Amino acid sequence: MTSFVPLPGSHRTPLPNSRSAGPVNGADLATVTVRVRSKGDPADLAKLAYDLAGQPVAQRKYLTLAQLEDQHGAAGADLDAIEHYAHDHNLRVGRRSAIERVVILKGRLSDLLAAFPSDVRLYHHSTGGYRGRSGTILVPEQLSKVITGVFGFDTRRRRRTRHRQILSAQAGPGGDNGLAATDFATRYAFPPGDGSGQTIAIIELGGGYRTSDLQVFFHEIGVAMPNVASVSVDNAVNDPSTDPQSADGEVMLDIEVAGAVAPKASYVVYFAPNNGDQGFQDAISMAVHDARQPSAVSISWGSPEDYTDDQGLAAYHEIFAAAGALGVTVCAATGDHGTADADAPHWDGKPHVNHPSSDDLVLACGGTQVTGGKDVVWNDGTTLEAGGWATGGGVSGYFAVPDYQKNANVPVSLFTQKPGRGLPDIAMSATNYFTRTDSAEGAGGGTSAVTPLMAALVALLNQDKGGRVGLLQPFLYANAGAGLFVDVTSGTNAVKGTVKGYKAGPGWDACTGLGTPVGKAILAKLP
Repeated sequence: MTSFVPLPGSHRTPLPNSRSAGPVNGADLATVTVRVRSKGDPADLAKLAYDLAGQPVAQRKYLTLAQLEDQHGAAGADLDAIEHYAHDHNLRVGRRSAIERVVILKGRLSDLLAAFPSDVRLYHHSTGGYRGRSGTILVPEQLSKVITGVFGFDTRRRRRTRHRQILSAQAGPGGDNGLAATDFATRYAFPPGDGSGQTIAIIELGGGYRTSDLQVFFHEIGVAMPNVASVSVDNAVNDPSTDPQSADGEVMLDIEVAGAVAPKASYVVYFAPNNGDQGFQDAISMAVHDARQPSAVSISWGSPEDYTDDQGLAAYHEIFAAAGALGVTVCAATGDHGTADADAPHWDGKPHVNHPSSDDLVLACGGTQVTGGKDVVWNDGTTLEAGGWATGGGVSGYFAVPDYQKNANVPVSLFTQKPGRGLPDIAMSATNYFTRTDSAEGAGGGTSAVTPLMAALVALLNQDKGGRVGLLQPFLYANAGAGLFVDVTSGTNAVKGTVKGYKAGPGWDACTGLGTPVGKAILAKLP
């Protein structure tokens, strides 16, 4: 008889304001992603990412994919042990990867729960039902040193609220339709270049794009259409609808913003199911470890940091450490509802920061708005019920203050009242981007527009340097006083009628980070 023990860091509670909807159907087919231990020490991989960030770009010796797998991948014996255990529980292996340290198992939900006992039930929520998990996951004692994470039982969605308005059938940029991203690249003094030789990965949890829409969009802004490819993760695919207010708008915004600024870069869009940490984590991991070797990853999805359990936060962090060791710059949005970090139906009345942008190995991208020709904190001044659009930002309750922020005067968290990693790192305009989605055009934005814009800037920096800037934050903070940023000193990310927020002021702040980047100055200062 199998003896089980708790999986460390797996304790979880249902979403706030959820109601039980009864037991799950054990006959339903489902999958879980099992993460296993590394052959090396994950802390060593994160240290390597930081060590490389302190060297001149031309001298950095990033790991190759083969070296990463050899030094920090999963041992074949560990993967075999998971497969054998799965076979004993009537489960099939959907995918196995030594470099990603994962085995994806498929089968009936009852068999998965017999293999990894958990309290899993169905729940009602104002935003839709989901399969939720309470308490901890149990793993077989003989594999307790091998398994570091089990993901897939809980299907609560990651969110990416959008600040967009589709206005016309086809009118091109300008006026109420907004500005092409090239105008924002000019505003923030991006260096010349077209992204040649670079690959940008874009993470999406739903929606899709149509090549016909992209062809019209890039023709209208006068930029050559980039090469765009899609990758299926966990059986999700590029699946555009006919509704411009669907998740298609998020996909198109990412491609159009980055593609306008770096049109000669190659774009790979990783479509994963929006089923909790499993699909999101699998997509990021696949992008970071892809043989296409993207130099930048753009992530516009997220959720409150404390909605992810510790095993999940640790797993993401290990993936981001691998990215840093490979020279991949990961950019992520800080959210669009200020310190609430949730729209009205999801909010629990507490302040939050957005994950994965709260991870210290991720470049956190916040938002400004241009008022009277000047960048101020993005905040439309409405309540959450009326939109509550404002840049996310704050202080992590999980990640410690990184060395690069030791002199940034990061305040304590509004949530924990303790110090932690501050976010964002940078900010740019989060409003008035011209977009085209499902044959309709209009102005859109959010911190989810800042993220692909920053990924495009990374591509231009890499192109000019002939190398990879990788983990960029240590350089940015160390040289912030050398004209690399325009300080943003006006505004707050407190949403009207909610908890307190942070105020912008001289130097780093939890609204706009170091300020808006001056791309040419960053390039000139890079060693």
